[in-house]
Amino acid sequence: MNAMESSFESEADRILADLKRELSGVRTNRPSAALVEGIVVDYYGQQTPLKHMSSVSIALPREINIQVWDKGAVSAVAKAVETSTLKLSPQVQGNVVRIHLPELSAERRAEFIKHVKKTAEDYRIRLRHARDEANRKTQGDVALTEDDKFSEKERVQRAVDKTNDGIEKALEAKIKEIKS
Repeated sequence: MNAMESSFESEADRILADLKRELSGVRTNRPSAALVEGIVVDYYGQQTPLKHMSSVSIALPREINIQVWDKGAVSAVAKAVETSTLKLSPQVQGNVVRIHLPELSAERRAEFIKHVKKTAEDYRIRLRHARDEANRKTQGDVALTEDDKFSEKERVQRAVDKTNDGIEKALEAKIKEIKS
């Protein structure tokens, strides 16, 4: 395995991991800490991710509790949750910000499914760009013979196919989760 191949495979793995992390933040009927962890809070003039200033826990059936470590930041956290794209209404009780997630309507489920399909397609495009870049590097390598270039291109395509299968499985699992 040469450096180009391993570099492309690590890039493909990184693309798949990024997609899975982004899909974990998409809301389903079950609450998930990943839904709010990425929210950015204006904390003393700094843009700080929520997970760096609090702990997030789940209270079933559909409630997320955010235990803020600094009492002075509770209102900033509540405001960040409220103004986020998630359209959630937080309730503050001491150092805890509680978010009750309402039942998803069929219309909202359809919106989420459409969103995750678009997200998966964006990551497929990222993967194709990485593949094209790897193929350009291979074609520009004068040390490789034509047979080596062809073999390298095939190895890259196998890695692309494997990653596309992973993207499809992650997408199917998320759609199933949204529908349930």
